[in-house]
Amino acid sequence: ITFFKYKYFNISAHTRWASIGAISESNCHPLDNKMDNRLNNKTDNKISKNIKKSGIIHVCLNGDIDNYIDLKKDNEKKGYYINKEITTDTKIIPIQIQNYYNDGFDIEESFRLAVNDFKGSHAITMHTDLAPGKFFLAQRGSGQAIFVGLSEDNYLPASEVYGFIEETSRFIKIDGEKKINGNINGQIYILDQDSNGGIEEVRALFYDGTPINLQNSDIKHTEITSRDIDRQDYPHYFLKEISEAPVSVEKTLINRWKIDNKDKEKYIINLNEKELPDRLKSYFENNKIKKIYFIGQGTAGIAATVCSDILNYYLDMPYFQISSVKASEFSGFILNESDQSNIMEDTLVVAISQSGTTTDTNRTVDMVKERGAHTLAIVNRRDSDITFKVDGVIYTSSGRDIEMSVASTKAFYSQIIAGAVLGLNITEIAGNRTDYFITQEVKQLLKIPEIMRKILFKKKEIEKSANKIACRKIYWAAVGSGPNKASADEIRIKLSELCYKTISSDYIEDKKHIDLSSEPLIIVCAAGTRGTVIGDIIKDVAIFKAHKATPVVIADEGEERFYDIAEDVFTVPIVSEHLAPIVNTLVGHIWGYYAALAINEGSKNLNKFREEVRVMLDNYNKKGLDIYEVILENSFREKIAAFYNEFRKKKFEKILPVIFGIENALDLTLLLKYLSGRLPVSDFEIDFGKKGTAKNMIDTLFNCLDESINSMARPVDAIKHQAKTVTVGTSRSKEEIG
Repeated sequence: ITFFKYKYFNISAHTRWASIGAISESNCHPLDNKMDNRLNNKTDNKISKNIKKSGIIHVCLNGDIDNYIDLKKDNEKKGYYINKEITTDTKIIPIQIQNYYNDGFDIEESFRLAVNDFKGSHAITMHTDLAPGKFFLAQRGSGQAIFVGLSEDNYLPASEVYGFIEETSRFIKIDGEKKINGNINGQIYILDQDSNGGIEEVRALFYDGTPINLQNSDIKHTEITSRDIDRQDYPHYFLKEISEAPVSVEKTLINRWKIDNKDKEKYIINLNEKELPDRLKSYFENNKIKKIYFIGQGTAGIAATVCSDILNYYLDMPYFQISSVKASEFSGFILNESDQSNIMEDTLVVAISQSGTTTDTNRTVDMVKERGAHTLAIVNRRDSDITFKVDGVIYTSSGRDIEMSVASTKAFYSQIIAGAVLGLNITEIAGNRTDYFITQEVKQLLKIPEIMRKILFKKKEIEKSANKIACRKIYWAAVGSGPNKASADEIRIKLSELCYKTISSDYIEDKKHIDLSSEPLIIVCAAGTRGTVIGDIIKDVAIFKAHKATPVVIADEGEERFYDIAEDVFTVPIVSEHLAPIVNTLVGHIWGYYAALAINEGSKNLNKFREEVRVMLDNYNKKGLDIYEVILENSFREKIAAFYNEFRKKKFEKILPVIFGIENALDLTLLLKYLSGRLPVSDFEIDFGKKGTAKNMIDTLFNCLDESINSMARPVDAIKHQAKTVTVGTSRSKEEIG
């Protein structure tokens, strides 16, 4: 998004993955303070007066308003109703601000009072014609962030530093976790175009109204540059980032191992004091650590599972309790927030996060620290929120390996490698594995980047499979056993994110007992599986095939027994079982990318046809033809007929995505026949329930095309965090910028 500024002219825009409410035009940000009026005449005048009193208030939100329903009900009791088409919690924010403004508070105080009403972690922006040239920011909790870039003559607020790095590397950050008297207070920044710029012109205060005196020491500098977010020659960020995964793994290994000075055949792990503090090492040396938990959410939660499996394999010591738990499950069920009696001095909690700002993960870290647990973080972003909470930090890659795509890839692999390095270091300290074992394991980790590159060289082969299968199957599943259940879980996440499909994830042996009647596409993660199990997996895949499913198998190089029973087989270099999730998942990530493109291709063809028809109608209109005359024109009918033939061919060849739907396909087929003159107009009302006028037929065609395009469009490059940026200029500059 490009933002422009001129004196007293701000534009605010934001894309948010709707955690509350439908993804619809009505829920698009910014949301305003307009409400429905449904009261009787006795109170109409009062409400009209109040509504007149307020101006236009525009608000954007990252995070959630947890008490949205309660606030909505409170407003309805007052007679303020939200349009039924608006279902996002963001809508309540400008309404609360207006309520306070109607009560006589100025707009700045109304904003402060309103943000205090909202429960949950949030980042909020507001601008209004009641305070021209001013931009209001509020943030509380650890799940979101607001950075304010300090350019020479502009303030550039954004949810990520990516939003302003082309203009400046200097910024200040709202600290929404600051505590006053033991309570998180939240912070508000107010920016003004009529200022001279700089930190001294930013008005800052806590949610309780206490002023904040910003100092030059609060100004930070980011090492990230525009080069870090350059998509280069890749068509999508997702493909760029998955292609960079081997380099990311290599960077994660740098300076974390070394060859022993006395024995050149011996490799040892080299985590420093900031990564694994000496105090924690001494706890392992003295057997004071008994429990180790890996926690995370989403993809990081899957990486936590893999890291837990790896450490269990490395240590192989029954008196260690090693497990992985989703951070939200850990804080919600294993810990009791009100009960701090369960002391955790013998526990290490390793939190895994790409951004370092995940609310559930960070909150869980706070809770375990209160109980005496030791904490480490595996995280990508330097100086992110979680890094200030834990005892030690292991950065993946260089600590600045940016992922722009929502669907995380390279961070996943680097998190596993970082977890393996940590696991080896703990194993060294515990002393239960030989030097030879440690050496061989380090050597295997060093080979992973090249193995990943070999898999990436198979992109064309994987693309061919996705193009052939993705559009033909409605129901999909990913399966794996042992450590590869994590592969299946992560592939499921990526296929869902990329292809907008509900997908199951199962153990291989469970899948043969369920769901096969739906004839699904089944991605089988079999690479790296031990010899005593692979034979059973082959039998299970044969059962899938016998039930008319479409198995796509990922297997070790040299394994040929799947070829006769699988639709497609992708072989990968052999790795040990505990590292197999890396190679299986990489194939699944690539397949998911091309599957999304294959589904999206159908929407592109329909969109092209829609625009061509629109242009034709506009051109005929300029010539003075009415719509009835247009549909009788030979050139128009020929255009419709040509597309009809192309569309019918795709149906017969079964390359039209099944997600298109039978009803849409039937409607579009009929519409094309009517508009090309192949069916009598008199029958149109029978098929569509409306008169067969030229306008009705054209409108119905566009509606059908719109619905079909929306059903197949796949935004592969939905951008992570949807960084929202607005330029707020100072009085020293009036030029337009982007």
